[in-house]
Amino acid sequence: MGIGKLAPLSLGFIIQPGGERTHYMLLPAIYIKKCLRLIGFAMLCYASGSYGSQVRVVFEGNHRDLRDNARIFVGDVEGRTADGLRRYASTAIAQVEQAIRALGYYNPVITSVVTESDDGLAELVLTVEPGEPVRIRSRNVEIEGPGGDDPEFTGQVPRQPAEGDILHHGRYTTLRQAIQNRAGRLGYFDGEFITRRLEVDPSENLADITLHYRTGERYRLGSVTFLEGHDFDPDLLNRFVTFDPDIPFHADEVAKLNRDLSNSGYFSGVDIDASPNRAEDGVIPIDIGLTPRPPRSIGAGVGFSTDVGPRVRGNWREHYTNSMGHRRGADTELSELRQNVSTWYELPLDPPMTDSLRLGAGYQRENIEDVESERLTLGQQWRHQLDTGWMQVVSIRWEGERFRIGEDERGNSSLLLPGLSYSKLQANSPLDPSRGYRLQFDVMGAHRAIISDADILHMNVLARGLYTLADNHRFLTRFNFGGVATNSFSDVPPSLRFFSGGDQSVRGYGYETLSPRDADGVAIGGRYQLVGGVEYQYEFIRNWRIAGFVDRGNAVDDVFDRLATGVGMGIRWVSPVGPLRLDIAKGLDEEFGGGWRIHFSMGPEL
Repeated sequence: MGIGKLAPLSLGFIIQPGGERTHYMLLPAIYIKKCLRLIGFAMLCYASGSYGSQVRVVFEGNHRDLRDNARIFVGDVEGRTADGLRRYASTAIAQVEQAIRALGYYNPVITSVVTESDDGLAELVLTVEPGEPVRIRSRNVEIEGPGGDDPEFTGQVPRQPAEGDILHHGRYTTLRQAIQNRAGRLGYFDGEFITRRLEVDPSENLADITLHYRTGERYRLGSVTFLEGHDFDPDLLNRFVTFDPDIPFHADEVAKLNRDLSNSGYFSGVDIDASPNRAEDGVIPIDIGLTPRPPRSIGAGVGFSTDVGPRVRGNWREHYTNSMGHRRGADTELSELRQNVSTWYELPLDPPMTDSLRLGAGYQRENIEDVESERLTLGQQWRHQLDTGWMQVVSIRWEGERFRIGEDERGNSSLLLPGLSYSKLQANSPLDPSRGYRLQFDVMGAHRAIISDADILHMNVLARGLYTLADNHRFLTRFNFGGVATNSFSDVPPSLRFFSGGDQSVRGYGYETLSPRDADGVAIGGRYQLVGGVEYQYEFIRNWRIAGFVDRGNAVDDVFDRLATGVGMGIRWVSPVGPLRLDIAKGLDEEFGGGWRIHFSMGPEL
């Protein structure tokens, strides 16, 4: 999709001493491209201390950026005699002058000397005294036309280079390109530079920037047409379009439409044509070609965690059952401690990328420590994303559970549980974010008057945060609080009681072993759960991190009961499928079953 024009070559002139003007062509685009191609190699050579070249550039003073740029421009010179290097010296000096001029140093003093060792190896040494840099005396950037009154345009113009800064041709080029790119992004496709000038006076070490850009009228987005080649209902497809026809053009709107269609799960290919060349009276029609994906898929996988041991997962998906985009699927997970199978049917709502109605059923069997349960679930969920970004889930489900706690306590429960959940995830990367947070609040309840065996109010709050400092230092925090209110705790099934300990809870303790216990020492689950933790990670090699952590928490009957503490260290590997975590933890409270434990888990950190 073309949304802009190619920039012409930059022309300018140098003011020589005495006021004479010499015209020249700026070359920042050329040498910047050269820098980008060679910077990796040059920095590698610099770090190793061996350059494999007969030309050595020495700078007086601390000018690492100038030195690196000069080495890139000079490049490698090999196989020359001493006389050959003397003849090459003028070329090398010109290359160094060009390199440091790009960074604002127009008046260097460069001397050269050729040395020859006893074994006949010759070297050309260039000694550079950069002199005073050229600084920006004035910056005149003017946006004319409708874009000049558009804060979304003018507010994104880079502040650099600013008056008083050292002249950097790359940043000047970036400034020009940013104006053009912003114009294209916002639909000012007829925009052009009326004046684009960089004036340099080397004798005074001063430079003046003048950029005068005329935007022209802003184009508008027209109606969206979905081309033939699929069987989806037009009403479903039109629900993906979140903007009205004739709004001002914005590339983000087109990109969002493309992203939503691609992520819908319905299509293997999305082709959007919103070229300004097709505009009529400033209105750009949008044509979309869609390639449906195969309607069904089957997936399987294996995993492992120290909480539940090895596990096998499988799923079946029918990505669309009809033209209205209904879907259905089935999932299963099998491990030694837990086995479950579930099935669901989903109807997309408006907008379909975030809102849906899901009907589901499932069966789960667990046998953990002294608790054994079998649970059958039937219910529905209505998912709706609020304008604030929060995901709201309104649900109602029936749960039938048969359970055993220890040898003596057995029971059956039947509960109708309406519920409400709010969650928000903010992260700068889905796989391995460097910063972000997750917040979640869940509440549900049951009443004996409505086909339930107990009066229950169940609440859970979760908060996680991640922040990275100086690229390599990562700090993670998490907090989880849960509580259940009831007039008969013995009627609350194990699935609604709280148990702590394990990979995702308090490390250094066994999975779900932190809990109030009866007279026989059987973990019976608690009314409340309080769990928190802090973790520091240091990335010592790309995608490899060491970690240190402190966890504290417990499942209790009184929020003032004593909490258990675990500390430890671990290693993290950011694999292609997500982070893998291996920890060695020490539970500090032996009366709670603390000791040395190895924890292994995988999955996102938020």
